Amino acid sequence: MSGPITATTIDELLGSDSPTNWGKWGADDEVGSLNYLDAAQVLRGVAAVRSGDVYTLQVPIGLPECPDPVWPGRTPAIRTQVMDEGFFARGEEPEPSDGHHWADDKIEMFTQGSTQYDALAHYWYGDQVWNGYPADTTIGELQRASVLPIAERGVVGRGVLIDMARARGKDVLGSGEPISLADLLAAAEAQGTTIEPRDILIIRTGWVGSYYRTESADFYRDWNEPGLIYSRDLVEWFQTMEIPNLVTDTIANELSFYPGGLQLPLHCALMRNLGVAFTELCRLDDLAEACATDRRWTFLYTAAPLKIAGASGAPVNPVVIR
Repeated sequence: MSGPITATTIDELLGSDSPTNWGKWGADDEVGSLNYLDAAQVLRGVAAVRSGDVYTLQVPIGLPECPDPVWPGRTPAIRTQVMDEGFFARGEEPEPSDGHHWADDKIEMFTQGSTQYDALAHYWYGDQVWNGYPADTTIGELQRASVLPIAERGVVGRGVLIDMARARGKDVLGSGEPISLADLLAAAEAQGTTIEPRDILIIRTGWVGSYYRTESADFYRDWNEPGLIYSRDLVEWFQTMEIPNLVTDTIANELSFYPGGLQLPLHCALMRNLGVAFTELCRLDDLAEACATDRRWTFLYTAAPLKIAGASGAPVNPVVIR
């Protein structure tokens, strides 16, 4: 699709012939394009390691001075202390006979309230989710294509970082700033980077990093995250390149809203239809700085979200080794 998007529904935008990978890995598949990450891709990722530097990509949970960044409508995690020295000092906990003390706490949070993987059945249109499973299999819990199969499988392969903010000479892309397929490929070329088939694609916009330098009210004002925008060419490129996993430093991996009311169409075109795993809300600034310093934009990417049965997503702390 070229030119302004005038569609007002996902079905109208994608059309009846939208590229799909349904059935490609069998009628019972629940991990989609992660099937591309076979042993050869693991070894290709390992071969990208040069210096042994390690970067973790998760945002902190529960910083006292800074609420967790979350999609509007969700609330930050609440960590509650349920046991510590104070309980003994106040006489609220009996003194153990052997003298040991302990601390304990709990967290109440959205499963997608931190750096996280989406389940393939997290987002859909019509009456079917990934691989054609009925939408009513999401009632009460995700009975098919929850985050659990992704967590049990794990994700390991060659990651490639495309720094869109740096390519545009910015610290952070602006609210609603789009990234087309042409933009993505031009930025890769400017970096001297070749995106190869089955690469785990990581895109930096600077967005989440900017949250920690911005007043919360300003960050959420006129909310529209920058990011990839839908085009048929983009979807076909993802399918042809067999991209298993899209990772970004935004909360939803794509431009949030389009004129006319469309919201997150790539969640449907890429995740629902192609089975591309979505990893969202990563901190990429330190990794990007290291890549820019030595001009090495590829590395080993590893991740395993928490094994939460029936969940639409789960927190994760991806580990990159350069």
